[in-house]
Amino acid sequence: MNLKSLLPTYSKQKPGTYDYTFTVFTPVYNRADTIKRVFDSLEKQTFRDFELLIINDGSSDNSNNVIEELISTCNFPVRYINNLENKHKMACLLQGVSLAKGEFFLTFDSDDECTENALEIFKKTYDAIPDERKDSVCSLTCLCKDQFGNLVGEKFDTDLYYSSTFGNMVIDRYKSEKWGLTKTDILKGVSINEFMFAKGYIPEGVIWNLFSKENYKTLYFNDILRIYYIDTENNISSGQIKNNALGLAIYSLANANWFYKQYLLKNPTLFLKQVYLLLLASKYLNFKRTEYTNAIDSKFLKMIFNICWPFRRLITAKPLS
Repeated sequence: MNLKSLLPTYSKQKPGTYDYTFTVFTPVYNRADTIKRVFDSLEKQTFRDFELLIINDGSSDNSNNVIEELISTCNFPVRYINNLENKHKMACLLQGVSLAKGEFFLTFDSDDECTENALEIFKKTYDAIPDERKDSVCSLTCLCKDQFGNLVGEKFDTDLYYSSTFGNMVIDRYKSEKWGLTKTDILKGVSINEFMFAKGYIPEGVIWNLFSKENYKTLYFNDILRIYYIDTENNISSGQIKNNALGLAIYSLANANWFYKQYLLKNPTLFLKQVYLLLLASKYLNFKRTEYTNAIDSKFLKMIFNICWPFRRLITAKPLS
């Protein structure tokens, strides 16, 4: 197989026409006990021009019944899709983007809460971006606190900080849990090979790094708008490497190919890590060595991969994060 064909691609879309400022998107998988947090948070919002789009991704608990009951009493517009089969979060995300009627797309996990003024602050922060920068900004990202009120991770060095996901990876900063919105028009330009779906977890970072490749920037700001429950079980990013190897392989290959010309000399360790992750994933996949090496663009990284290939079985698997 040509592994490069599995890398996400981007095609700029014509500006759309939207009914709402925000589509708040909540994918659900077995969250009957926490989904009420989302409804409670949205009912309290000071900014009201939004819709909630929920996709229940084949839950095996009673999430469907709970969601339908919450919808019957809520005070804001909701669209609900009940998928009968579990397709994993990335497929749900792209399904949600295709259905979104909001100019901005805000993923709101089914076990979290947000502050009452979250949407209002997002809107004011975007509106304050200078007009000459707006086209280059794809997303806004804020901070989180846990359910005990403690800041999750660290603040940004400066408020209103423009950068990109991969740019932050290069400087090894801001890796902790954050929250943010993305322009729906830009998300609609993302294409992912359907071969990837229902084959385990695909790191969402591959989309944000695709935007980095396309020279879009994110505006980071220090408002704390999301309440992130740190003790929640079955976090979708905590599956084992064996079950999520394909997504990990494509994520690491994308990072290696898209950015090595610009950043390899600035942070070689980061790119060696991508080779390590690709080797780790290869332990659980059926692709041949030549299929990997044909897909790696950098001659240097290709050489490292080939040297390490005979020893890949010795690599210790770690949780996917």
